[in-house]
Formats: sequence, structure tokens, C-alpha cells
Amino acid sequence: MNFTIDEKQDIIFIIISTISVFGSFILSLDYLAWIAVILCGIPIFKECIEGLITEFDIKADLLVSIAIIASIIIGEVFAAGEIATIMAIGGFLEEYTVRKTQGRIEELAKMTPKIATRIKNGVEEKISVENVQVGDILKVLPGESIPTDGVIVNGETSIDQSTLTGESLPVDKKENDEVYSGTINLYGSFTMKTTKISQESSLQKLIRLVDSAKPENAKIVRTADKWATMIVVIAFIAAVLTYLYTFEIIRAVTILVVFCPCALVLATPTAIMASIGNLTKYGILVKNGESIEELAHISEIVFDKTGTLTHGTPKVVDIISDNPKEMMYLLTSLESKSEHPLAKSIVKNYDDNDLADVKDFKMHIGKGVSGTINGSMILAGNKELLKSANIPLKNSDEPQNGEIVIYVAKEGEIIGKVYLADTLRESSKQTIRNLKGLRIKTTLLTGDNEKTAGYIAKKIRIRNVKSNCLPEDKTNYIAQEQILGHKVAMIGDGINDAPSLKKANVGIAMGNMGSDISLEAADIALINDNIEDLPQLIGIARKTIKTINVSIAFSLAVNIIAMALAILGYLNPIEGALIHNIGSFIVIAYSSTLVRYKISKKDCKKSGKLGITKTLNKAMT
Repeated sequence: MNFTIDEKQDIIFIIISTISVFGSFILSLDYLAWIAVILCGIPIFKECIEGLITEFDIKADLLVSIAIIASIIIGEVFAAGEIATIMAIGGFLEEYTVRKTQGRIEELAKMTPKIATRIKNGVEEKISVENVQVGDILKVLPGESIPTDGVIVNGETSIDQSTLTGESLPVDKKENDEVYSGTINLYGSFTMKTTKISQESSLQKLIRLVDSAKPENAKIVRTADKWATMIVVIAFIAAVLTYLYTFEIIRAVTILVVFCPCALVLATPTAIMASIGNLTKYGILVKNGESIEELAHISEIVFDKTGTLTHGTPKVVDIISDNPKEMMYLLTSLESKSEHPLAKSIVKNYDDNDLADVKDFKMHIGKGVSGTINGSMILAGNKELLKSANIPLKNSDEPQNGEIVIYVAKEGEIIGKVYLADTLRESSKQTIRNLKGLRIKTTLLTGDNEKTAGYIAKKIRIRNVKSNCLPEDKTNYIAQEQILGHKVAMIGDGINDAPSLKKANVGIAMGNMGSDISLEAADIALINDNIEDLPQLIGIARKTIKTINVSIAFSLAVNIIAMALAILGYLNPIEGALIHNIGSFIVIAYSSTLVRYKISKKDCKKSGKLGITKTLNKAMT
């Protein structure tokens, strides 16, 4: 684990304090407990005073301070040190889990080209991208990032647009087609006319989206803190009235001791840490405890397609030929000379390493490849390539499910074709089914075309689907749902999903495939890319909130009963300290059961029918 300097200092203080408290107990030396009071108690006092002075923020820190001071007043320094140490541990765990995970905007900035090649009066010149103006003619070479948005005026190429759209397959571009800043020119040089300056380009817009998109009401006030003000008022009034009525200071101090909020305040962080530990076993990394609370009330999960519901890379899904063995031998031999992503997928699909020698290999940008094998001219590519070679199509049926078709021709005759597509994860369909059982609405937002998006949605039975989505389209959809009062979770991978992950109430990133930026923008990461664990994530979140509610109710009941006994004189300070420690132990023990919690198929159906989300919302309110 990587800890900050302040966190390392807190760890050292907690270790020293724990040793001092144990030493005080074992050796019966109360003065050793003063070490814990000083190291762990003073920071609590400081936060309490700052909260009261700056915002008059009455919360658990005030209750803890009262408990520590009251224990010292009645001579129970050991109890004071114990309370300070326990609360310091709980506070550290809470702060560590909610450490700010701001997205690394500078990583996006590095993707913006610094230099552009401008053609002015027939002369090429290198200029800073910041100096590019609308209407300038720029030249883009193979492998270069496109400096800013524009339109191709001369040339053809294939563009990797995954940065913006998340689409796994490269997009062929020709004259008059739009190109976007930050996307990669894969093959062939071309000239373009700029339509936007660098500061207004698609990539810069993406950077601003990541930087500014924030979920409304992101800061969740801990459930225990909602009771803090009321408890403080009750404790003070009860202590003062008791003293005025009985003139016994011991009773008044005992009331303050039994109202020590250890159990109350630890209810939330211990339950959340237990659930985080549970999820870690499934390869789910939760960056902050607030995400667990938010996730319990999620009513909709928005999915990206590429790399989330699918594997993210094109694969050969069908081969059609009268002689498939010969066709694949010729096709693979030819494509082995290409660096195109589709070519690599074809080569990867071929089991035999014995390939033919290719002569006169040539790439036809945006169309395909050609070459001579054993004296025969072989072409592999799309319809445009066949058309340019005057090769008639026997069957020109269009793919129905958004696949990419590679036609193979030998000596002017088509000998077969290969279908490639981004394939579904095996677990996608069952995951969607389980989420529906949990009464979670599922939505697919993808940069792919309508046909591909529709096919995927139909396969996994997602009814709400939107295609051709740019990053801002996804973010706008989430914002609209939030305006309607819906709690939305977003799951995706890649840089293009970062704004949506940050805008959503809970952002979930694919940890294995996801980019560093998407991981930073998200609240939760699926380290092993196992989306089938999403129901477990939802289930443990709901169970955690239920556990917190029960723990809070229990701790309040114990405090009220103990206070009543203290008022009547049936409890002394020592017994009061014992009661609050027992209450804390019970809350921690109950929370620890979350570590072993596992949602079942029956739970999916049961929780959906019982409407747990509504029940919890009502309970939290």
C-alpha cells in the first residue's frame, strides 16, 4: 500500500498508542495511557475545536472529546487512552478509504501533440499546436496524433478513435471525413483543414469534462453523524439536570461516559471496511467508503460496450469458403505482413506457423492489402478494394450484426470471406439477468454504430441502448437521469469513459483493461475484469447499509438504557466504561460478518421482489 506522509505519521502514533494502552492495562500503570491520550486524543480535540469555530460543526469528534475528558476527570486515564486509540484507528481507516482519487489530467494533456506540420504557400513548416488557426492546412504522417479537429482534404487512412469513442476497431477515413484531436493516424499521410483551434478540440473538451464533471451531492454525511447533534444535546441536558437534581457529580460524569460514541461512530467505518475486505477477495478494489453507501441506492447501471461487455479486441467469428483451409493459409500469409489490428487478429486466429512467402506486398489505405503468393495475386480487404480491382461480388449480403467482413480474392476471383467482431464476454448475459433480479435498470451507451450496438443489446437483453455516443453524450445522459432523481453507476474502460465514470454517482472501471485515467476517475475497479461480480458488489453494498442501520440502532438503544441507569444511580463510571466497550465489541463483531457475505442467485431474485433499495432509502431517511 502507498501511504502519504500524514498517513504514515498516523500509523506510527496509533502503534505507539496501542502499545501504551496495553502496557497500561498489563502493568496497571495509568500514566502510560497518557501517551495514547496525547498522541491520539489531541488530534481529535484539534479537529473538534476547528469544526466548532469554523463551521459550528457538531459531530462525532465532539462526542469523543467529551468522553475522553470525562474519563480523565473521573480518574479513568486508561479508559481515556483506550477511547482515543480506538477512535484514532477508526478515523484512520475512514480517511484512508476516502482518500481523494482525482483523475490525472496531466496524462490526458500529454496526449495532445505539441507540434503540427502546417502547409502554407506550398511550404511545410513546424509550428506549435497552440498557434494553429481555423482554416489552416495540416499534414499528418502515419503514427502521428491528429493535432486538432478538422476535415480531410486529401488522402485516405485508418484512424484509431478509441481515445474519444472507445470503439475498438479503426475507422477508415477519406476526403471530407471529419477527424478529431488526440486520435491516431494509423496508415498513410493525409492533409486536413482545421475546423477548431487546439483549445476547443475534442481532446481538450474531454480533458475539461474529466476535470469538471462531478457527481451532485458527492459528499455523504455518515449516518452516525446525523445523530451527533441530538446526542450531544441530550447528553449535556441529561448530565446538567441530573447534577442539579442530585448534586452528585459522579452521576453526571457517568452519563457522559456511557454516552461515549465509540459504537455509534465505529458502526459505519467498520462495516464499510469489512465490505471492502469482502470485495477484495473478488478482485474488486473500492477506493472510498462513500461509494459503498452510494452503491446501495443505485437504481441504474450504465455500461460501455467495448472492453466491458465485450473483450475489446476483434476476433474471427466466421469463415466462409469452399476451401477454408487454403483460403486462411493465403489470407494469413498476406496479413502477416501488415500491422493493422484486423490483420493481427487474423494471424492470431491461425494455428499453423507455416506461412507462404509474399512478394510485392502492398497496403491499400482504408481498403485492405495485396501481394503475390506462389505466383498468384491475392487480395484481402473490403468491397472498395474489390471494386478498385474490378472483381465482382458474387454474394454482397451485408453483415447483420455489425461484423467487419474481409473478402479474399485469388487471381481476380473471390475464394471466401472472413467475419471479424468484438465478441461478448461469456458472463455478460448472466450478469445483466442477475442485475435485473436486483431491480437494477441496465443501459448500454456505446460509440459503436447502431447496428453493432443493437446486436449486442439484443444478445444480452438490454432494452435501453444508445449508439454513436461521444464522451459528452454519455455524460449528458447520466446527468439527465440524475436530474430525474435516479442514482446511476457507470462501468467502462478506457480514457473516453473517464468523464462518465466521474459524473456518475458511482464509477466502476475495468481494472485489467482500463486505462490509468479511467481507473483514477472511477470509485471502484474490477481488477480482473470480472463483470459477473457486479451483483456481489451491489449485494454487499445493500447488506452494508443494513448492517450500519442495525448497528446504529443497537448503539443508540444501549446508550439510552445506560444513560437511564446512570441517572438513577445504578451505574458508576467504571461500569459505564465497561458497557460502552461491550457495545463497541458487539458492533465490530456484527460488522465483521460482512467479510463472509456472499450473494446467491436466490438473493438476486429475493432482493428484487422485496425492493431492498426502497426499504434502505426509507430507513436512511
